[in-house]
Amino acid sequence: MSSEGHAQLLVASNRGPLSIVAGEGSDDDEVRRGSGGLVSGMQAALSASPDAVWVSAAMNDRERVLARRSPGGRISEVPFVAEALHGDFDVRMLPIDGTTFRNAYNAIANSTLWFALHRLYDLPTQPIYDASWRRQWASYVRFNQAFADALAEAAAPGAHVMVQDYHLFLVPRMLRRQREDVRIGFFTHTPWVNPADFGVLPDDVQREIVDGMLGADVLGFHTERWAGLFRETAQSVLGVDAPGVRVFPLGTDPDEMHEQAGRRAVDSQLRLLEETVGDRLLIGRIDRTELSKNVYRGLLAYREVLRTRPEWRGRVVHAVFNNPSREDVPAYREYTARIERLAEEIVDEFETDDWTPLLFEISEEYASALAIMRRCDVVFVNSIRDGMNLVVLEELVLSERDPSVVLSRETGAAEILGDDALLVNPFDVSGTAQALVEALIMPREERAARAERMRAAAVALPPVAWFQAQLDELEKTAG
Repeated sequence: MSSEGHAQLLVASNRGPLSIVAGEGSDDDEVRRGSGGLVSGMQAALSASPDAVWVSAAMNDRERVLARRSPGGRISEVPFVAEALHGDFDVRMLPIDGTTFRNAYNAIANSTLWFALHRLYDLPTQPIYDASWRRQWASYVRFNQAFADALAEAAAPGAHVMVQDYHLFLVPRMLRRQREDVRIGFFTHTPWVNPADFGVLPDDVQREIVDGMLGADVLGFHTERWAGLFRETAQSVLGVDAPGVRVFPLGTDPDEMHEQAGRRAVDSQLRLLEETVGDRLLIGRIDRTELSKNVYRGLLAYREVLRTRPEWRGRVVHAVFNNPSREDVPAYREYTARIERLAEEIVDEFETDDWTPLLFEISEEYASALAIMRRCDVVFVNSIRDGMNLVVLEELVLSERDPSVVLSRETGAAEILGDDALLVNPFDVSGTAQALVEALIMPREERAARAERMRAAAVALPPVAWFQAQLDELEKTAG
């Protein structure tokens, strides 16, 4: 992109495609490129487009300093960043001040909007919208305005602007007010809720969010269920139909997943796992210590299997890998401690000299997670709610044992995988325990047939194709 900024394709997201961290053993900054299928998919689309730019927020003080020193926040023009990007596309980082960022990111996006859209509130005591919260909401508005201003400045006439997720709900309308000529796509990676549940937010905030999203030409959701609930919400809150609502169910890229899972570090972790598990069946669970993932009830369900079906003791191992999540939010720290205590109780109750019933790890070491994915006989996901849940799709692709799947009916993936998965009510611990037993005893032939169909569904719209489908839909609106 030129220094004046005339990008034909722009992506806007809270977190960008790279991060700046302290280099090991020196005072130099180090660039880490984002990983994962979604990031790779958008990177591929940007790399294929001339004059493309990714606009994101500076996430830490090092990034803010670098962004302030770079004209217009264009950190991709800094030599050591440009080297890491290989000239594929430009990155513009917004040096939003730390207080505004923390209020917008932690207090509103992660502690209000996320809670509302995943129905996580303990309603007798939360939420509370007082003067302090209103100041935090004002920060969220400023945060979104900073993105809208940057996009309006950087976009070429008639450009396509792809805005991502709940951190930026207000951006489409804010951008539309400044640039009527651009085509705007907005994708919501979270689930949506019915109007009554959305009503937990203040009335004026409901209107701002829905109107903000309706500033887009194309509004994308993972499933028809979430899209339909948004249409109902738009009608309830603003009394309008929601044009441009479309469904783009994000899948996984099998080639990328197999490349990651084939690394030597993963092979090493897999050997260690095999030594512990032996010829027993493995229930694999890969998650974050995120409230919506429902890890606590999942552990209760596994404990119920061991308590009520003693014949499974010594014959099954449950491997639970959790990536730490939002450790600066008190509710998450408390929840993490709670699931750690329950994991210890399960091991203490059932462990024998030659059998460890539960392998529980909270870590950022992804090789361990990939090893579990490759070895699992049962894939277990019981989220309270999930926009999609890519992990279940990734495990289906990577497992070398044709796994059965126990899956929450409240995930977007449930709509994709259908009855080939054993669908459960995420609040029903006994029902989930019974589904785990059904998964363990499922005949090999049936498991293989179901797994084959589910794998085909999992890879139907990999990230590159998913992103391109949205661009194609947006192109239709240009006429």
